[in-house]
Amino acid sequence: MASDAPRDLRITHPARWAVGRVERSGGFVTRMAWHRGDGSSVHWASRTVRRRGRLELRDETGAVTGAVGAERTTAQRLARVNVVVGIAFVVGGSLFALGPLLAELGGAVRTVDVVYLIGGVFFSLGGYTSVVQASNAPTVIDERGALSGGSWTWWAWRPREIGWLSVAVLFAGTLLFGVSLVAAFASDLTARQSNGWIWLPDMAGCVCFLVSGHLALMEVCHGRIGIRLGDLGWWVVAVNQLGSVLFFLAGLAAYTRPATSTVVDLRLVDWGTFGGAVCFVVGGVLQLYERPDT
Repeated sequence: MASDAPRDLRITHPARWAVGRVERSGGFVTRMAWHRGDGSSVHWASRTVRRRGRLELRDETGAVTGAVGAERTTAQRLARVNVVVGIAFVVGGSLFALGPLLAELGGAVRTVDVVYLIGGVFFSLGGYTSVVQASNAPTVIDERGALSGGSWTWWAWRPREIGWLSVAVLFAGTLLFGVSLVAAFASDLTARQSNGWIWLPDMAGCVCFLVSGHLALMEVCHGRIGIRLGDLGWWVVAVNQLGSVLFFLAGLAAYTRPATSTVVDLRLVDWGTFGGAVCFVVGGVLQLYERPDT
């Protein structure tokens, strides 16, 4: 086995394969190819390997001839983790959508806060499990082009891989949201305290979500960000990024004016949060289908 791929990938492959085209986005490798001795080639794509455990095969003319999935154990692991991620974001997003509805209907403040907090726990679960999935992305390719991974790990430091960095930033954002959600239970906060303990962590979390989504778009588009209607991964990323934008707008509107101790726009807070949450529910459902064949 050889490992002459870019150093930031840590991939090993049959020694007789020669590295072909390497595509980067923002300095990160997102797609590349190896040429095999018979004229055919094996094509690796960051998100496809990480989410679906799959490589693409092409003949000497460059035409796609099929795909090779990960070996059974690796595929099953990736599939199980993917289910946890998808369900966590569906449940978390559903609770984040329920929270503003209860607020608009005049529900008790503490009830709304509890709904948000539980939703935040599921968001953090989805964020962490996404990091676990990226930490265990298969890195060994055999002669057939089948992928396999090493021993299972609950954490790995891979900041030079765009997929890992994207979900790590997302996870950090969920933790910042958690700070804001817990602080919301405090009583009799001044406008300054509210902005410092609730609004500021919330906005920092929103920025993390936007950065994560931008990295994910760079990864799935392999360069210039554009529209890829035929790519399920693009739809997952695009819908989630729309949700992140709506969360950000809701966050801006939640700033408490020191002079009046009122938020900038309560309706935008509620409906922006609701819209963003629905996007993450849709993204979570779509992600359940972006899985390996087991």
